[in-house]
Amino acid sequence: MSDATSATEWRRDGYAISTDPDRVDRAAVKRFLDASYWASGIPEDALERSIRGSLVFGVYAPGGEQIGFARAITDRATFAYLADVWIEPAHRGRGLSKWLVATILEHPELRGLRRWLLATRDAHALYAKSGFAPLARPDWWMEIVAPYAPVSPPRPGS
Repeated sequence: MSDATSATEWRRDGYAISTDPDRVDRAAVKRFLDASYWASGIPEDALERSIRGSLVFGVYAPGGEQIGFARAITDRATFAYLADVWIEPAHRGRGLSKWLVATILEHPELRGLRRWLLATRDAHALYAKSGFAPLARPDWWMEIVAPYAPVSPPRPGS
């Protein structure tokens, strides 16, 4: 698991990418994910566990505010799932998404993994530039898709 003492930082054109989970602006990430098609309504405790259980990559503007995020869910040996990738709309068009994905794929703890996976509804062309392709054997893959657990447990009989 990543922690602040082992955090790494990269800089380009005044922007920074950091793997420090303590630097992540949870409110900014929550706002973006709530507006996304893949994680809308994520409970705060689930968001916190996802940050603590992943290798996180925050993207920070020259003024220090968080304007992007992604995380690698990984065993750091054979597999990683790229998740929750976003750049604030006001900062798009500067190559930050491409830089973020390249930084993740080249991270020292993630180089040489046997398999990377991600899911996207609308960014296939972006990820293809980084080497991602449709599943070679989709018939091998299965999934369970479940809604987020309710914040409060259901009442008996409901």
